[in-house]
Amino acid sequence: MLPALAVFARAPQVGAAKTRLIPALGAAGAARLHRRLTLHALAVARRAALGSVTLWVAPDGRHRFFRALRDCCRVELREQVGADLGARMAAAFAAQAGSLLLIGTDCPALQAEHLAAAARALGEESPEEGNDAVFIPAEDGGYVLVGLRCPQPGLFTGVDWGSERVMLQTRQRLLALGLRWRELPPLWDVDRPADLPRLATLRGFTGDRGATRERV
Repeated sequence: MLPALAVFARAPQVGAAKTRLIPALGAAGAARLHRRLTLHALAVARRAALGSVTLWVAPDGRHRFFRALRDCCRVELREQVGADLGARMAAAFAAQAGSLLLIGTDCPALQAEHLAAAARALGEESPEEGNDAVFIPAEDGGYVLVGLRCPQPGLFTGVDWGSERVMLQTRQRLLALGLRWRELPPLWDVDRPADLPRLATLRGFTGDRGATRERV
């Protein structure tokens, strides 16, 4: 059975979106880029043609951008719940009956073929012998994708979210829980002004055209 896909996204609010990019792009420019990154992540998830795609939104689904995506793209919206990123991801996995791949919106290098490879890693062999989890690490020490065959709430505790220690600490949690996992080649994400020149050279990064008429 193909895994479902969950995309985690925050509202592209001016002054609150991609704040570390505001010195380079300005508050409105950072929000516009965040919007483009969200559209790209959603398009990649749909293009992968795996299981159902759900957009998990924060702080809630009332932002006009999310309403536009729901109406024009026919994507199901769910609200993120939890005190930190780990709790919010654990809640998303708990809401899924079967296997699930979860991605954010900060990695424009992520493509449909990466999602397909992650799905294959989860589907290898039998549940008794295959992988419990799959990851695509980020070059900055985090990860841009996590996939699980079934919920593992303990995996998301004791992690310093937003730090360069996220993947290292996650490996420690995997070992402590006795889980089998596979890591695919790392990718880069867009967090800081130094990442922007790399984004400018990236082929296949979808923009605003054709997705929705919504404007930030």
